[in-house]
This record gives sequence, C-alpha cells and structure tokens, in this order.
Amino acid sequence: MRFRLGLTGSIGMGKSTTASLFAAEGCLVWDADAAVHRLYAKGGDAVAVIQKHLPEAITEGTVCRPALKRMIAEDPGVLATLESLVHPLVQADRERFIAQNPLAIGVFDIPLLFETGGDREMDGTACVYVSRETQRIRVLERGTMTEADFERILARQMPSEEKCARATWVIETDTIDHTRAQVQAIVQEIREKTSHA
Repeated sequence: MRFRLGLTGSIGMGKSTTASLFAAEGCLVWDADAAVHRLYAKGGDAVAVIQKHLPEAITEGTVCRPALKRMIAEDPGVLATLESLVHPLVQADRERFIAQNPLAIGVFDIPLLFETGGDREMDGTACVYVSRETQRIRVLERGTMTEADFERILARQMPSEEKCARATWVIETDTIDHTRAQVQAIVQEIREKTSHA
C-alpha cells in the first residue's frame, strides 16, 4: 500500500463523514467497525471462535451484539476474552485489504487506533475533532444512547486532546466544507510525499 493513514477520533466527532470525504478524494477506506460486522455475520470468521468460548453470545449462526452487551455488563472479564478472540481476526482482515491494494492510499477508520497501538502500523495519523459540547449534542441527537451511555464510552477512550497531540494531522469537523478542505489538503500532501518516494 502506497500510504496507510490511520483515522481516529472519539464518538460524535465526525469520523465516518470524514472517512467518506477521503473516499471521495480517491482513497480506499477500511472500516474497523464494518470488519467486525462482517466477522460477526453468518459465516463470519468470528462466529465459530466465539461459539467455542462464549456460546451464549451466538444466535442463529451469528454473533448477537445485544447478548454480548448484556454479558459484558454482567462480567467485565467477558470483554477481555472477546477482544483476545476478535482482534487477531480484525488484524487479518486489515492485512488482506492492504495486500489487495498495493498502490492505494488507504484510510484506516479505527476508533481505538492509539489505545490499541494500531498507530504503529500507519505511515501517518489523522484525528477528527470538535468541541466537547458539539460532540455531546451530536451524540445525543442520534437518539441511540443516553447521556450516561455517552459518558461511559468517553471514560473508556483516550481523551480527545491526547489523541490530537499524538496525531500527524488534526481535522476540525465543525462544518462539512471546512472538513472537506482539510481532507483535500492532507490527500494532496500525501500524494506529493509518495510521488517522490
């Protein structure tokens, strides 16, 4: 792969929208959450592995996310087991994507990029960012979680300020036009870098 860009940012910061803007500029996007969905679906690589270790999480040949959520709430140790089973499968999915696209600029949409050490496998990183208040409004407007759920997720993630400090580029996602302009500038810089390599 010509260049591997790790894209990260906390919940509600605009990561998915930013990933789609990179795709519009001709980059290929690998999405960690989408990879997990593929692995959990019927026939997915994670189903048999999870069946063996956490059988109550399997329903009709797929991994049941609500069951997993309930199991993790009841026993925090389940999360560590799940991660040890699923992370190597996600890694293999990512490596296939890299091998299949040797000339592309790849954007790797990974929510926990820094937390899992995934940034070490990248040529550069970009962190999306908005104010904490804008983030909170965006998340709660989705209607899929409560303020308590939101705070719980934030508590598990590295603070946004730290992610931004570690990133090669910070993308402020306050408006779509501003975000697009920043994405275009980053892609231009990567293309210039890789054309001289």
